[in-house]
Amino acid sequence: MKELAQSLTTPSGEVRAQTTKQSLETFIKGNGLILGLFLAVVAAFLFPKPGSRDGILHGSLVTNVGVGVILFLQGLSLAWENVRAALGSWRLHAIIQIFTFVAFPIVGLCLYFFAPLVWPTEPPAVRDGFLFLCVLPSTVSTSVVLTSAAGGNTAGALFNAALSNIVGVVLTPLLVHLLMQASGRSAPFGPLLLKICLLTLLPFSIGMLLRRYLKKHVDANKRWVNRICNSIVLLIVYTAFCDSVENKIWTIYGIALTVKVLALVAVLFTGISLLVYAVCRVSRLRRPDAIAAYFCSVKKTIAMGIPLATLIFGQRNDLSLILLPLMFYSPVQLLVNGLIANQLAKEPTG
Repeated sequence: MKELAQSLTTPSGEVRAQTTKQSLETFIKGNGLILGLFLAVVAAFLFPKPGSRDGILHGSLVTNVGVGVILFLQGLSLAWENVRAALGSWRLHAIIQIFTFVAFPIVGLCLYFFAPLVWPTEPPAVRDGFLFLCVLPSTVSTSVVLTSAAGGNTAGALFNAALSNIVGVVLTPLLVHLLMQASGRSAPFGPLLLKICLLTLLPFSIGMLLRRYLKKHVDANKRWVNRICNSIVLLIVYTAFCDSVENKIWTIYGIALTVKVLALVAVLFTGISLLVYAVCRVSRLRRPDAIAAYFCSVKKTIAMGIPLATLIFGQRNDLSLILLPLMFYSPVQLLVNGLIANQLAKEPTG
């Protein structure tokens, strides 16, 4: 024991201990977002009540405020010249919007008609849910955060994600009606459009206006800005999982249905991801644009998806089944894209 104690207090022992500590710190810093995502999921399963819709954290409020804060900070961090440069990236804009509102719906339509061949007992509401998922717009906050973390074109991601949400307010119900020939509940679209503007364009514009006064301070503290954005994303993930746990989404329909829906979600996500990757390679997009194209094209918004589903399918008693694919797709895209962003951030940009 005496020899062991001496070995630890020798210079070589101190060096080994310091090296181990530095390696651990480096691993945590390099994989902080991923570790946080897994911890958020575990916390949601262990303590779902606080983050549920009726919990003390008020999940919907966390999502709304969180999106606004993230967009405000992005506006503070983003230079005007970057936004002007993003407007000229026509190939990037075309790829993202075509995937969001053309390619994804076509894939969803194929799933709608051909999935019963391999899953004859699939509930019709689940089929409707997959098609609804495929016509949703992209996310805003996480698309921008992941694009930024991976070293992509943040301005291009923000522009396209916000545009798809604004267009999606009108286009998503229209596509649902045309593709599924289902009539949704009649309701004005004004409040939804106003909500999107308030949660995305307004805070971002305010941040851009204040940047001229806070530019030096924000640029000197970019690390803290990223930490705040990542923390909000983790909180949104936690509340999203809390709702699914509280509503027994993972168990209420039986393990067989859960596994089959998860498998189909995995096939959909993988197929779209590979297709986006192939199109970006063929189009020869620059690395930053390709990263933005990927994260905006494969993601679907759960924050706007649930209100839109309630608007379109509110009179149906199987609304929970319609939402099931979206509830599963959302955590899959967050976790997998978090891993991808983490890996891309480590790769050389030259």
